[in-house]
Formats: sequence, structure tokens, C-alpha cells
Amino acid sequence: MTDPLIPAVLAFRDNGTPFSPLYDDIYHSAVGGLEQARYVFLRGNALPERWRDRRTFTVLETGFGMGINFLVTWAEWRADPSRCERLHFVSTEKHPFTVADLRSVYAATLSDPAIAALGETLASAWPVLVPGTHRLEFEDGRVVLTLVLADAVHSLPALRLRADAFYLDGFAPARNPELWTPAIFKALARLAGEGATFATYSSAGDIKRALTQCGFEYRKVEGFGWKRAMLVGHFAPRWRVRRYEPPAPLALEERHAVVIGAGLAGCAAIERLTARGWRVTSLERHASVAQDASGNPAGVFHPMISRDDSVASRVTRAGFLYALRRWAALERLGHRPSRGGQGLLQIAADDDEARAISDAIAAFRYPSDYVTPVSAADAQTLAGTPLARGGWFFPQGGWIDPASLCAAQFAAAGGLLERRFGVEVGRLARSGDQWIVFDTSGQVVARAPVVIVASAHDAARIAGLQHAPTRSIRGQLTLLPAGTAPALALPVIGDGYAVPLANGVTLAGATYELDDPDTSLRADGHLENIERVAQMLPAFSSVVDTTGSTGLAGRVAFRCVTSDRMPMIGQLADEAQAARDAQRLRGAWPLDLPRSEGLYSAFAYGSRGLVWATLGADLIASQIEGEPWPLERDLAEDIDPARFLLRALRQGTVS
Repeated sequence: MTDPLIPAVLAFRDNGTPFSPLYDDIYHSAVGGLEQARYVFLRGNALPERWRDRRTFTVLETGFGMGINFLVTWAEWRADPSRCERLHFVSTEKHPFTVADLRSVYAATLSDPAIAALGETLASAWPVLVPGTHRLEFEDGRVVLTLVLADAVHSLPALRLRADAFYLDGFAPARNPELWTPAIFKALARLAGEGATFATYSSAGDIKRALTQCGFEYRKVEGFGWKRAMLVGHFAPRWRVRRYEPPAPLALEERHAVVIGAGLAGCAAIERLTARGWRVTSLERHASVAQDASGNPAGVFHPMISRDDSVASRVTRAGFLYALRRWAALERLGHRPSRGGQGLLQIAADDDEARAISDAIAAFRYPSDYVTPVSAADAQTLAGTPLARGGWFFPQGGWIDPASLCAAQFAAAGGLLERRFGVEVGRLARSGDQWIVFDTSGQVVARAPVVIVASAHDAARIAGLQHAPTRSIRGQLTLLPAGTAPALALPVIGDGYAVPLANGVTLAGATYELDDPDTSLRADGHLENIERVAQMLPAFSSVVDTTGSTGLAGRVAFRCVTSDRMPMIGQLADEAQAARDAQRLRGAWPLDLPRSEGLYSAFAYGSRGLVWATLGADLIASQIEGEPWPLERDLAEDIDPARFLLRALRQGTVS
């Protein structure tokens, strides 16, 4: 990637098939790979000794390849009775294997049965090959692989983590010199925890100089195989080499959090924290979960395709893929949300959009298991009814009942969750190392060192935010009784949407009305929903004649959106302190801002709560625990709840 405005595209061969090290000889030989991984990277980083009795331990690798180093590290972790509670393994890869090639390599090279079994587990969880950060979880979330499918030259500076050990692997310096430049080692130095170790099978002079210049101390030791020497060492800068410290966990005496709101955002945060062993108190103003916008009978989920691979597209892609993995994990635990079969069809607004998005899918080389352009005829075959034009098909998209998802996440939290309904939160106050939560009558209802505000329209008020420009969107849904609408084989979306539910009911929607507080169902809203669906599905044009629009059932809900239509996810800024330091912070970056210790938000999800909530919850949990972030730093900054404060500081409007 040379132009930052053009999205990262994974490397492919000239014939369009994925570039794979199985056929393209750029990696070192797999022969002896297991022993090399043990000798060079485990022994070179003094593992497993260094991770023992730690809560978390993070390994950063510069080239995933066939994943041998990860598999060997995972096996060593499994065999160690004093292993760390959570092992994070973060790796970049520009030339990922296809899952078929990965299995072929493993069948030919993994002679150790235990490693081979882990290889099959990895292959079964192998991500869709699209650019970005993919988080795969194993061992009930205790082993986490964060795989960044992008060029390491660009992706390493975008990571946000504190590394305990570096596996400097990937390409040989002579074959890929841009990977072994001072800029790369500066990026590693910005990510290194205190005393972080490294190992590499290379001992080239350029690498030694770059290591020394960036604060690493090295020593040459006996090499492995045909390499007579290799380098090991640790991070020990003699001078300041970075402006910002890498993330660290909150210093807490108790791992207890209060989550305000029990919709999609709050329930996802509860599940992600309790999965890490946190005790959580849930405060919800209604009598049960998912009573506001999260209580709609169904919601659709799918990625977002744009011609420039915009920020919204990248965040939505990451959130969509992570949500699918977490929902599957809930189902394996026996907590099954209600959802339809796989597949969702998006219809283009016009022929120009159909061509433009099809061209984007081809240019970015998205695989068919992610998205496929379809003609009007192909779309009709998929949907089971005639369509106005073609569009694109998401084979893993679909619909889900949000309330059932919230209930599944509540159930997964088990005994670590205290459920409190009918609590109307008024405000928060800080006292020592605790946040005090008051209800609207001024009574203390909870206290904890961490609070996550996930209460949509009320979030800014509860958190006392002055720089959170949100608006309310009224959305009315229409439920068409069985037999009144053409049968659909899968959800169809576009300017509107039609979702086939159980018992032959079709859900159509939704209206989009700014700052309209009316909660009553309107006949003209039903008519609008049906007419917009009819523009995509001509057979729906007769629905109004059959049913009328006055007696239809439906639901009204209110979505919370920001002025830039991106969510508010992450640690909140200390706005009062920022105002006092406004002059100094006028040229600030996000990491310069003072933050409210232990206070986080997850709100303003608009109509994308299903694809943003789970990823947002994991980002917040990672920030709290000082773990590697599941999202590139620039994307995290684009959804940072402090971004509007930052803009006001730069414009000089904060006093």
C-alpha cells in the first residue's frame, strides 16, 4: 500500500488466486520449523519461564507465515501448569495462506500429533481473507491470536499494545529489506513493555544497528540448523525513544465494573468483561434487557462496502467478522440467540451504484465467502422473488433477534453478573479510586472502580459530557402478517429492508426521522416502509392494496447517532481537566488528552449495533486490561468518544 487513501489489498498472484507461501517461495523452509520455533523464539525469549504466574503475556511476531511459531507457543502454554492466565499472540501477515493451503502444509510438515491437532483447530477458525485485524480466541478465550492481514511496514505502527516478547520472523533481510528498516524497529520500540525480549534467527549488521539505535540491547548466540548465529536481547533504552507509553492495565484492587444499560452495547460489554473474570453490576432502567432500540423483533447484520474502503467500512468489517465468531462461541456454550439462516442480499440503488460497488469488490479482491456481486437474475434466484436490479450477496450476513442475543450474553456471564432492573441512573461522581453511581433521586445505587456507560441517549448526560453531539432518529418498523407479502428466502436490504421472520411474518422498515419523539405507530410510516421495499421488490407494490396501512402492527424505537455517524467507544476524556489545559492541548493528539480513569462509554451505535457492539466491548475490555487492541489505532481514534473534544481543542473553542 503506497497511498494511505487506498485500502490495504492482500497480495495476490497474477491469475487472481491468493499469494501463498506454499507456492511462492519467500519464507524459510518448513523443514525443521517446529524445532526452530522452540530453539529460536521460545528459548531465545526465555519462555515459558517469563510468562509464568502472569495475568497476561503478549507476544508480537513480525510475520505469521504458516503459523508454526504460534502453534509451538500455544502448545508450550498448554503444557505449562504455571502458565499465564491469558496469552496474547499478535502477528502481521501480508501474504496469508488460504485455509486449503494451510491444511496442506500442516499435513506435510506437522509430525507432532499435539501440534497437528492445534493446527487443525487453527485452520477451522481461519479468518476470511480480507485486510484488517482479525481476533481469534482459543482455550475459552485464554489464548488469543490477533492476526493483522496487512503489510507489516504499515500495520506495525498502527498497533496498540504492550509487547512482552518479540518474534522477529518473516522474511530474510536480503529478500525484503523494507521490513528491516529503522522505521520498523522504531515501531517495535513504541510497543515494547519494560524489559521486553526479542529473538531473531538473523544476525545481519543492519539489524544490529537498527536494534541499538531504537533502544534494544542484543547479543549473538549459537544459531539453529544452517544458521551459525542468531540474535537475542531485550528492550533497555538509555534515552527517551518514544513519546507515548504503550497501554497498561488499570491498577485495581478489585475487578468490578458497573455497566449502565442492558441493550446491545451494555450486554456485549458485560459478556466481554465477565469472560475475563470480572464481576459486573448491570443497571437498567427497564424491567428486562433490550427494551429500547435493541428490542426490535429482528435486526440485519452485514459488512459495508464502499469504493474507497472508508473508515466506516473498515470498522464495520472488523465488527461483523468478530461478532460472528463471538456469536458462534455463545452457541457452543449453549447460549443460542435466535437468528435466521445465513445469507443477505443488498440491492443497489441504481445501475451506477451496482457497477461501482462491483468494481470495488473486484479491485479489493474480496473473497466470495465475504461478498459476491450478483445480477438481477442471480438476485432473484437467491431471494425467490423478482428484484428491480442486482446488487451484492453477503453469504455470512443475515438477521438476528437482538433481545435473544442480549439474553444469551447475560446468561454467559453466569454468577459473575449482578442484575438490577428498574434503576434510573442520574449521574456519576468520583471518590478516591471508585466511581459512585447515583439514581435520579440522588441515592447511591452502586460503586466500582470501573464504569461503562452504555445507555444510548442518556449516556452523555450521565457521564457529564459536553462534547458529544448526538441526535435521536425515530425508526418505525412494519410487521406484515403471513400471506400478505411475497415469500422471501433471505433478508433483502437497500433503501429499505424486508426480513422473513418465523411463521411467515415479514419485517419491513425502517423510517428515519430526526429528533421526532412520537412513540405512536403511524399509517404513513407503514406506507413509507412498504413503498421503499417495493422499489427493490416489485411484488411488494400490491401489499398495501391487500392489507391497507392503518391496521398493521409494528414498533417504534429511537436510535442514537453522532454528527459523524460513528459510535462513541472507549475511555472518556476528562473534559474539565482538558478545559483547564486548553491552550496546551490545542495541538493535541488523542493520546495527549487527559482521561477519566476507569470511565468508558459504548453508545451512539445508530443502526449498526449488531456489528459494532461486540467489537466495541472487546476494545473497552482490552483498554481496561492493558491488552492488545482488537482494532487498528487509527480506527480506534475514529470511534474514540473524545474525538469531538479533540476537534474543539484544535479549533480553540474550549475554554
